Amino acid sequence: MQLIINTFGSYLQKKDDCFKIKTDEKTSMISCKKVSSILISTSAYITTDAVKLAVDNNIDIVFLDEYGNPYGRIWHPKLGSTTLIRRRQLEIAETQDGIDLAVSWVKTKLTNQTDLLKRLRKKRPQKSAEITSYIDKISSIQEGFDKLKGNLGDIRGSIMGIEGSAGRIYFASLNSLLPDRFKFHGRSRNPAKDEFNVLLNYSYGVLYSRVEKACVIAGLDPYVGFIHTDHYNKTSLVFDLIENYRIWAEENVINLFSSRKVKKDMFDSIPNGITLNKEGKAVLMTSFNAFLDESVRYRNRNIKRENIIQFDCHLIANDLIGAKDEK
Repeated sequence: MQLIINTFGSYLQKKDDCFKIKTDEKTSMISCKKVSSILISTSAYITTDAVKLAVDNNIDIVFLDEYGNPYGRIWHPKLGSTTLIRRRQLEIAETQDGIDLAVSWVKTKLTNQTDLLKRLRKKRPQKSAEITSYIDKISSIQEGFDKLKGNLGDIRGSIMGIEGSAGRIYFASLNSLLPDRFKFHGRSRNPAKDEFNVLLNYSYGVLYSRVEKACVIAGLDPYVGFIHTDHYNKTSLVFDLIENYRIWAEENVINLFSSRKVKKDMFDSIPNGITLNKEGKAVLMTSFNAFLDESVRYRNRNIKRENIIQFDCHLIANDLIGAKDEK
């Protein structure tokens, strides 16, 4: 489980083999054996004993800003695996192998988008024609991958262009399904201008921390990416890989709106936008953690969504070593 601390002034300390969390309202004890990670999204106190308990039990402590973006992490300093994986990762960064990986991740993202729209279409027969139109447009744009030629440096812009064009259509389709009072005008970030983007941005931030952790455990270098190499100075591989899993955040947020769990009082106004307050974070994270905890059929096995990221990262790492061994 993820231990989430979002109450201002919370106090996290060690008590035997448990984390003790104190707030003005209550005190809780949670065994370290039940905790996989700790998210701290507000001003809180944490003792060095609690930090050591987390490190000794391979539990990362992630600090999130008001938008859900990780700005710091405490974890053990060990490499997740052999450095051969990282060397091989560097070797293929500008090769055809790197291109194939990069394109496959973006293709997966677009396929996930159309699959979600197909599921939503089944539940909304009155909007079937409209949703089908959006699906057809995204599928048409996706055909652009077949025309890509050249090295990764030459086609990186084209890949991101295809992704961006499909994304605009996709989010327009999601917007068409929202209640009128929650409709939005395109994507907005830090701060978000509307409730949909606030929830989505915060969810993406939580996913980001999970992907980064999975990379390190698998022995992948989160700083050596393929698509986003020239666009981010940090953890570019995380920005590449997260494309495979953004759909979980999007589906969960849409489900929150569909089930009428999103309320205006879950948000606070800030300069140039709005932000998620304590109550809003509780609603979002309770729902998102339950969604990630669900078992689904993936690569011919039943696996929880939250474990798929780690599963995929180990596959990538093993493929890198296997490709090296075959030469």
